[in-house]
Amino acid sequence: MTVRVDHLVTSGAFSLDGGTWDVENNVWIVGDDSEAIVIDAAHDAAAVEEALGGRTLRAIVCTHAHNDHIDAAPALAAATGAPVLLHPDDLPLWKQTWPERLPDGELTDGRTLSVGGTTLTVLHTPGHAPGAVCLHAPELSTVFTGDTLFQGGPGATGRSFSHFPTIIDSIRDRLLGLPPETVVRTGHGDSTTIGAEAPHLEEWIQRGH
Repeated sequence: MTVRVDHLVTSGAFSLDGGTWDVENNVWIVGDDSEAIVIDAAHDAAAVEEALGGRTLRAIVCTHAHNDHIDAAPALAAATGAPVLLHPDDLPLWKQTWPERLPDGELTDGRTLSVGGTTLTVLHTPGHAPGAVCLHAPELSTVFTGDTLFQGGPGATGRSFSHFPTIIDSIRDRLLGLPPETVVRTGHGDSTTIGAEAPHLEEWIQRGH
């Protein structure tokens, strides 16, 4: 069976540091006709479950623990039996949203997740959040970047738990060396490619100072 990437956009709120903003999030579903992995269960567990279409959910992967990326994860886990996976450095953020319900497993740099005959490798890319990760699927020529890299530059670093020099290092060292044709599937907004973003690194650094 052919592995594919399904895309769902959900709407809700992002809250941090006393502010709340309306946001739309990308939910990515990677799998074949029988099994799948969900990347960032945002806002609407029922919509994500419907998009799965009865497939076995192997894991709910959190690229980081800002509430808009994890607010539907426990409900989706309860409905499907799939484990919620998060990098441990983001536990302080996770507990702001779910103090009574910890993730089920840890994402660590270099860990691989297999689904439908393809492999996704976890890349720890701190900066937007301490435990932010990306998932590289070379067989799909894709990297799922959460809020680390967008079309047009790095994710935001103006709030607590974030750090601009760290996100620049993560992007330079972990992402921009991927093949230029690699599709960047982001946590919000449109996709891009590594080749489209790589030439702008110095511009981002100057803009961020």
